[in-house]
Amino acid sequence: MSSAAQLLAPVRPTWSDGPSRVPDAEVAVIGAGPYGLSAAAHLKAAGVDVRIFGKPMEFWADKMPAGMLLRSPRVASNISDPSASHRLDVFESANGIAPAAPVPRETFVDYGQWFQRQLISNLDERGVAAIEISGNGFRILLNDEISFFSKRVVVAAGIGPFQKVPEVFRSLPSSQVTHCYSGFNVSAFAGQKVAVIGAGQSSLESAALLHEVGAEVEVIARIAALRWIGQHPWMHHLGPVSSLLYSKHDIGPAGISRLVAAPNLVRRIPLGWRDKIRTRAVRSAGSSWLPTRLEDVNIKTSRFVAAAHSSGSQVQLKLNDGSVSVVDHVILGTGYSVDISRYRFLSQDIVRQVQVFDGYPVLDSGFRSSLPGLHFIGAAAARTFGPLLYFVAGTEFSSIALTSEISKHRLVGR
Repeated sequence: MSSAAQLLAPVRPTWSDGPSRVPDAEVAVIGAGPYGLSAAAHLKAAGVDVRIFGKPMEFWADKMPAGMLLRSPRVASNISDPSASHRLDVFESANGIAPAAPVPRETFVDYGQWFQRQLISNLDERGVAAIEISGNGFRILLNDEISFFSKRVVVAAGIGPFQKVPEVFRSLPSSQVTHCYSGFNVSAFAGQKVAVIGAGQSSLESAALLHEVGAEVEVIARIAALRWIGQHPWMHHLGPVSSLLYSKHDIGPAGISRLVAAPNLVRRIPLGWRDKIRTRAVRSAGSSWLPTRLEDVNIKTSRFVAAAHSSGSQVQLKLNDGSVSVVDHVILGTGYSVDISRYRFLSQDIVRQVQVFDGYPVLDSGFRSSLPGLHFIGAAAARTFGPLLYFVAGTEFSSIALTSEISKHRLVGR
C-alpha cells in the first residue's frame, strides 16, 4: 500500500503459541508514555504485582518533531508519582538543567526516561503483539512470541494509531503527505514549499518550525481567524478570583478550566453536555508564543482543501475558493480520532466485548471498561472523564483512581 491510506489500515498480528518463560502478572500496563509510567509507579507503590511494556517515551521521542515545545504550563507537565518526589523541577535540578517555560520536548523526553529509571526498573521494552481473553484474565503475546497470563490489563498505549487523515488526502502517495504525529525530520524540508493543514497547536507549531529551517510554508485553516491560548493574561492575576476561574492545569477558558479539573464530576454530566465541554476546552488554538514565529508565514483562513492530486514531484491542492496551491509536500495537523479497534494488539473478541461510543471505550470509575479486568487510561478515557485526560496533567487523577480501584478489588485465580 503506497498511499496515505497506510496511516489508516490496521494490521493485526497472527497469533502464535510461543514458549511461556515469562512469569504471570497481576496487572500488565501496555504503553510506557507518561500515563503508563505514572500508573505503573502508583501500582508498584501500592504493592501490586505490575509489569509495564513499551519503550519509555517512545511516541514523544520519535513521533514529535525536534524543537517542539510543550503547550502545557510547567506546573501541568509533571508525571505523577505517589510521593510527588519525581517532578520535572526535581529532574532538572538533579541533572543541572536550567528550567525553561515552555518546556522543550527534548527535556520532557529525558524527564520521562529518568522517571522510569528511578521508579520502574522492571520495565520491559518488548512490544505487545496480541492480547486475548483467557479464563478470568488475559493471555498476552509479546513480539518475540513469548506469552504470559495477566489478571488485568491497563491500556495506556497513547494516540499513535489514531491519526486523522481526511478523505481528500488519502489518495496521495506517502512520499508527499505526512501526519504531524507520524514523526518527520523538519530540516529535510528546507527549501521546499510545504502546505500545513489545520489551525491547532500541532499544525501551527509545525508551520513555525518548518519556516525556521527555510521552508516556504502556507497554513490552510478552516476557521475564519486563528485563535491563541491565553489572550487575556490579566485574568490569571486576579488573586482568589483567578483561582475560582482557572485550575492549575490551565485547560480551557475561565470556568470550564475549573470543571475540567474535576473528572469524576465531568463523568456524571450527560454525554451531550460533556462533549460540548470537551470540544470547547480543546478547540483549535495555538500557544501565545507562536504568533511572532508565524509573522512571515502565509496564513489562509476560511479555506479548506476540496481536492488534492499528485502531479509528478508536486501536489496540487484545489481550495474551496477555487484557488490552487502547488506544493512539494503536505503536513497534516488534523489531529486524531480515538478508535480502540485500531490498537493492533487487541483481539477482535476483546474489541467486540468492549462497549464504545464513537470509538472511545465507555468507562466506569477506576477506568473500568465493560470487559472485566480491562482498563483504559489517557486519551482513550477523555470521552468519559473529560479533556484533562488528553494532557500530562491527567496522570495524577488517572493513576490514583486506577490504583484505588485495583487495590480494592484484587482478582484471584485464572
